[in-house]
Amino acid sequence: MAHFVLEDPQGRLGQLRDSVAAILTEAARQGATAAEAAVSTRAGLEVAVRLGEVETIEHTRDNGLGVTVYFGHRKGSASTSDLSPAALREAVAAACAIARYTEEDPYAALADAERMAGAIPDLDLYHPWAITAEDAIALAVACEDAARSHDPRITNSEGASLSSHWGLQVYGNSHGFIGGYPTTRHGLSCAVIGEADGGMQRDYWWSTARAPQDLEEAAAIGRRAAERTLARLGARPIATRQAPVLFQAEVAAGLLRQLIGAIQGASIYRRASFLLDRLGEPVFPSFVHIHERPLLPRGLASAPFDGDGVATADKDLVRDGILQTYVLDSYAARKLGMETTGNAGGVRNLAIDMGELDRPALLREMGTGLLVTELMGHGVNLVTGDYSRGAAGLWIEGGEVKHPVEEVTIAGNLAEMFAGLVAVGNDCDFPGSTRTGSWLIDRMTIAGT
Repeated sequence: MAHFVLEDPQGRLGQLRDSVAAILTEAARQGATAAEAAVSTRAGLEVAVRLGEVETIEHTRDNGLGVTVYFGHRKGSASTSDLSPAALREAVAAACAIARYTEEDPYAALADAERMAGAIPDLDLYHPWAITAEDAIALAVACEDAARSHDPRITNSEGASLSSHWGLQVYGNSHGFIGGYPTTRHGLSCAVIGEADGGMQRDYWWSTARAPQDLEEAAAIGRRAAERTLARLGARPIATRQAPVLFQAEVAAGLLRQLIGAIQGASIYRRASFLLDRLGEPVFPSFVHIHERPLLPRGLASAPFDGDGVATADKDLVRDGILQTYVLDSYAARKLGMETTGNAGGVRNLAIDMGELDRPALLREMGTGLLVTELMGHGVNLVTGDYSRGAAGLWIEGGEVKHPVEEVTIAGNLAEMFAGLVAVGNDCDFPGSTRTGSWLIDRMTIAGT
């Protein structure tokens, strides 16, 4: 039997819009001068297998409501998973009770009415998958089988999993704005263990997409997981040194996310960022162009409006190496005396322009250094930019792989790392809403033996 697929998403969206409208009416009745509410409902199927046997089958379905009310500049919020009319009234009452006793915050208010999204574009985000649990299991097993049969050195498995989810979300506020849209997300992943010469390593691969037909083929995911695991066998530490570091594409995505953490509104108004007061200044070499595309069709982070109801739009964050903007919701914008950038809820479909070098060309450009394929730990201080992470990867000499590396720490400072970016490869081949090739950094400290 197929897992539950919503047959009439627009009809159900209409019901959620009615719920939001009722919440806003109730908030006004209880004396709120303004209010906003977000309502969602989601459902999905998740299966996990290991060594060819089913480990879990989960059918999920949940609802959520968050309401915020304003009494002037006093704010109160409440949430519930019960969408019954009585529960909605109780949530509004709870938010109002909180607001009446909180201190005034002059920056607490809805986003400006003129910034609300107008017509809601269809971003092609809804592609339900009427897959049965049996077929989902078969795909997960095929994925794991491809990994386990790839090489005799693959001796064990952490399993494979398949997920398929749909969701509806509606946001509205007392400016008269109510908007919503349906989404889907599907995924398949596999992780296996390899063994050679008394050493063991693990690695994984995955695929995720809005539409099931856009997922990578199951056997290809399994083979990639096996290949990544085998590449790590025989890993050993290296002596402490300074050398160039090449961050593999999916690892480099984390550097982009750290950039966003440093320029998001709360970090700036709290004066807790190494990029404070750098707006309009170069923070990368002049070839770097970083941007977001929130209206990308089928994008994994696409959205026609942000968490404040503000219309989203493509924007440059870094152009010609120069920081163009912070990423702000309406609250942070007011605190900074600026305008919202439509980023309540984060940056959507972040990307950096990729260069002309593929992976082999990047290795030749680096010459001798460390290719980082995995990072561990959380040693990033966004206040100072200090960066220190456990790492594993491959040691490169003369542009060629010499041996796998483990048990090392790479250290530097993000400001210096950004300024020392030598090249961005064209080797982006991983799924996700952050798109980048590998990053070659001119020099970092590698702490080993």
